Amino acid sequence: MTQASEALNGLLQAMENAARRAGRPCPRLLAVSKTQPAEAIARLAEAGQRAFGENYVQEALAKIDALAGHNLEWHLIGRLQSNKCREVAARFDWVQSLDRPKLVQELQRHRAPTAAPLNILVQVNPDGEAGKSGCRPEDMEALAAAVTASPRLRLRGLMAIPEPASDFAVRRATFARLAGWFAELQSRYPGVDTLSMGMSEDFELAIAEGATMIRVGTALFGPRG
Repeated sequence: MTQASEALNGLLQAMENAARRAGRPCPRLLAVSKTQPAEAIARLAEAGQRAFGENYVQEALAKIDALAGHNLEWHLIGRLQSNKCREVAARFDWVQSLDRPKLVQELQRHRAPTAAPLNILVQVNPDGEAGKSGCRPEDMEALAAAVTASPRLRLRGLMAIPEPASDFAVRRATFARLAGWFAELQSRYPGVDTLSMGMSEDFELAIAEGATMIRVGTALFGPRG
């Protein structure tokens, strides 16, 4: 078994164990591959991982081209600038970082009518952290409605990066709050099915509170240099 296979299988087992303890379905895994070379992504792909998350558009596009034969699913999880919407709409499968109305308009305009709708998560800033991406909680509904009204986009749910509080009880409380907002969104929009929250150090808490997708990089690739 390769090192990539061991890391992936170990993480998947930890996810299954956490879900079993919480009495919840096991979430999907998004491998966060920012700053990682295409070769490292290919090794995980060969081990069975298909969904990868990138923060920077230009870095991601080079990897998408290099790994075109692997049939991977690409998610943008970093802040999206409006001048990058053309490339993102054309090349990505998911955008998890939609946080303002202008992005809805630009992604809708640039997504090809012959392509499958672009999967969208509204990114919310649950703690109101200054300088952090994500809309205000009170703006979620308007953004969700705008995405739903855009036929080349498909609303899938919410994404958040909670404040990295040292007290894990605080983090868990934030995850629970996000799960409540997600349930409200589901009640209004039947196609909503994805709550992306939890990373390498707190994914078990996120799973316990209902995450349907976790975003993990370090536990798969090791610490970034």
